[in-house]
Amino acid sequence: MSKSIRLTEEAYERLEAHKSDDETFSDVVLRLAGERSLLELAGILSDEQANSLETAIEERRERRHDELESIADRMEK
Repeated sequence: MSKSIRLTEEAYERLEAHKSDDETFSDVVLRLAGERSLLELAGILSDEQANSLETAIEERRERRHDELESIADRMEK
């Protein structure tokens, strides 16, 4: 299903400036609106990069957990 919308000339020109030859205006709006499927990210990182990122995230979670535990302990005293 499609919908019609009205755009000012300036808005149309800005949208058109972001459009590549192989895209529809709907594609451009979705891309610029930031609504992406997680499936679009598949394969963007190498296995090594993904593992490194996963390790960094886990380390940050552990540090944050420890920080929160420390704060909770101080509040109990």
